[in-house]
Amino acid sequence: MARRALILVEGHRSTGLLYVKAAQRLGLHPITLSADPARYDYLAAENIESIRVHTDNLDALIRECSRLRATCDIAGITGFTDLDDSAYATVGELCRYFVLPGPNPASIERCCDKFTQRQLLAEAGIPIPAYRLAVNATDVESSAAEIGLPVVLKPAVGSGSSGVQLCRNVDELAEHTTYLLGGQHIWQSPPRILVEEFVEGPLYWADIMGDQIIGIGIADFGPPPHFVCRQYTYPALLTDDEHRRIVDVSLSCLRALGLGWGPTGIEFRWTNRGPVVIEVNPRLHGTPTPELIQLACGIDLITEHIKLAIGEKWVLRRRHSHTAAARMLVADRDGALDWIDGDSQAAAVPGVAEVKLYVGPKTPIVRHGDYRDWIGYVIAASPSSARTKLILQHAVALIDWSIIPFSALGETQQSAQQPDISFGVWQWM
Repeated sequence: MARRALILVEGHRSTGLLYVKAAQRLGLHPITLSADPARYDYLAAENIESIRVHTDNLDALIRECSRLRATCDIAGITGFTDLDDSAYATVGELCRYFVLPGPNPASIERCCDKFTQRQLLAEAGIPIPAYRLAVNATDVESSAAEIGLPVVLKPAVGSGSSGVQLCRNVDELAEHTTYLLGGQHIWQSPPRILVEEFVEGPLYWADIMGDQIIGIGIADFGPPPHFVCRQYTYPALLTDDEHRRIVDVSLSCLRALGLGWGPTGIEFRWTNRGPVVIEVNPRLHGTPTPELIQLACGIDLITEHIKLAIGEKWVLRRRHSHTAAARMLVADRDGALDWIDGDSQAAAVPGVAEVKLYVGPKTPIVRHGDYRDWIGYVIAASPSSARTKLILQHAVALIDWSIIPFSALGETQQSAQQPDISFGVWQWM
């Protein structure tokens, strides 16, 4: 009997292994198609079949999948990448070609372009920040003047808050514009900058499968001007009215963008005019969101997504009602990590579900003002939100580290320790 294969287009450094493990539990044989399989450590570590192919070339992917069909039964195709969401649009094209369940590629592409996404949401009357599109420094300056400082600058295509920064004055505006357009930021497409009104208020996120709202969480950020998340809590404590309004806006986003197949993640700021949509992601949120949802209500979104992709019936039934939270560990300086410990003690604390460190001794720490600043995380859960908070505080307090500033290292040693920021060890979300 031919093996039932799940094709994964590209991988993901946080959720990729979760997809592989879930596929195996469902009796599937996961095969990853990637332009560079070595980027994903778990493939070699878990002896997962991988094939090198240009994943930005649809014809090449079709040829490879056709070749695989000669030896196995392709049950489904899905995918992701930790650089941007464009691979998911390609997944939709492949699913259509091979007549398999999958997302609408046109909807995914519209959503991945943040400017197009903004236009469609605005046309539907959905609350969003004021915005302008800029392709050069003059555009940025005039757009910021029209909107009024402070503004947020972000690449029109990208993920993980890479290149996103709050600009509170003209100096910060000019400095970040130079960073984005001067060759330091790595663009996956021609440079286009979204200039947005800075919307203040708590940040909530909604996770959706199909057209069902699974739940709503809340995130806490570190200090500006960057948007580095420090803690995620699920579910968020909301009034009935707040919950209803976020659900209503979420469903309006799906209709406006033509989404509604598979997973969607939406982020909001709660303001005096209610929920304002910051971003709609046509995919699952990355770690730690899937883990938090499973701990909090017993729904394994990754497994249920795979079931949908292979044409099986999914189950979104809640099994319990707990509070789960994740504290992201963030370095406070650049340098070489001298030591880090306490993770095993933290993992032994009752109520701690997972402790993960992304770094070890001698790892270079170079902060970017985005998800790559995370050096690890701690996840805890319990039936009580207050109890979960105490468990997390206790566990995090057990973990400590020391970073030697680069200024204290010799120039040769410092140069040798600079990481490849394109594929650094922190690219997780």
